[in-house]
This record gives sequence, structure tokens and C-alpha cells, in this order.
Amino acid sequence: MIKFIQNIGRKTIVFVQETGTVFLMLWKVVRYFGVLWKNRNLVFNQMMEIGVRSLPLVIFVGVFAGAVASVQTAYQLQGYISFNYLGAATSIAVFIELGPVLTALVAAGRVSASIAAEIGTMKVTEQLDALEALAIDPIRYLAMPRILAGFIMIPILTIFADFVGLMGAYIVAYLNLGLPPETFFGSVKDFFTVMNVMSGLIKAFVFGGVTAIIGCHVGFHTEGGAEGVGKATIRAFVLSSALILLNDYLLSVLLF
Repeated sequence: MIKFIQNIGRKTIVFVQETGTVFLMLWKVVRYFGVLWKNRNLVFNQMMEIGVRSLPLVIFVGVFAGAVASVQTAYQLQGYISFNYLGAATSIAVFIELGPVLTALVAAGRVSASIAAEIGTMKVTEQLDALEALAIDPIRYLAMPRILAGFIMIPILTIFADFVGLMGAYIVAYLNLGLPPETFFGSVKDFFTVMNVMSGLIKAFVFGGVTAIIGCHVGFHTEGGAEGVGKATIRAFVLSSALILLNDYLLSVLLF
């Protein structure tokens, strides 16, 4: 029993220390926003890596997420409510939940893990020490561009995911139910609110920061050579995914 309590206390201390380390890194990143213009090329490169190169995968996931949402919503409406409301129900699900969450999970798998692997490799090969020897702060050179790009690009990717998700939902509704476009998109228009889209984008903004911050944090604390880099990659993905779902719940409670 004593060992069990000791383990709980030890893990609690580690959790608090790690949380503090993350917030200290984020504070340093915010301080470097003042020299953002001098580092604009680094930010643009990361926006390209995080955003543009993730776009094909996001579109693929978005189309089939909308298609699945359309099938499941039609099944739920069958025998109870007219299919005329299928577009409204599907669009709300895509805008509020499926678009931002699935986009963020894609980013967790592709972006957060990639950041952790890249920075982790630099850590175990002592490249971070070389940067410090050259009076270059790794937080400014590596973390700040990636975190800022995450905050910017994940909401933009979510907009694309929302659009293609709605198109995927309509295609399935037309092929399976013969629902005409004026009926499907008419119901979307009738029940559309700006808050539905904005709540999804707020979630995406938070998720984008979470994925990039966790990737940088795990990368900076990687140790153990090649094996450690592999473990860091997995850890970044797991932590990012868990925090995305946790923040999704918290934001859903706060926004609605």
C-alpha cells in the first residue's frame, strides 16, 4: 500500500513538473513573437510542412468522414424524421465535431510525431548543443516557427475538411437516397449558424497549438539514441491525441 501511494506521488510530481516545463516553453515562444518578422522564412517553411503537405490526407479523411456521417445520420432519421433534414444534421456534425477533431488527429499522427522525431534526432546527435554554442536559442529557431504554424494552419486545414466533408455527405445522400441538392443544401442553409463554424475553428486553433507544443516538448526531452527517438515519436502521438480529445470535451462544455 505504501509503495502504491509512493508511485502515485512520484507520478504526480513528474506530471506537475512536465506541465510546468511545457508552459515555460510556451511562454518563451510567446516572447519571441516580437522578432517574428526576422524569422518569417522559418515560419513559412513550417506552414508549408504542417499545412500544405498535410492537405491531401486531410481532404481524404474529410470526404469519408462526411460520407460516414451522412450514412449514419440517414440511418438514425429513418422512420422518424424526414430525410429533408439530413443536410442540416450532417453539416452540424461536420462543422462542430468531425472536421476539427479528425483534422487534429491527422495532425497528431503526421505533424506532432514528425516534430518530435526531428527535434529528438537533433537532441540525441547533440545538434541542439551546437545551436546553443552558436548563440542560437533552439526555442526561437525550432519551437517558435512550428508552434505558430500549428496555430495558424490547423484551422485552415479544418476549413478544407469541413467543405469536402459536406460534399462527401451530399454525394452519399444523393447516391443512396436520391436527395436533390436543393433539399440537402437548403436544410443546411436553414439551420446554419456562424457559431457552429466558429466553435469548430476555435477547437481547431487549440488543437493545432496542442499538437505542435507536445511535439516540440517531447522532442526537446528525447534521450537514449535511436531507440529514444522512436519512443518519443510514439509518445508525442499518444499525448497529442489524448489532449485533443480532452480539450474537445472541455471546449464543448464551454462553447455550448
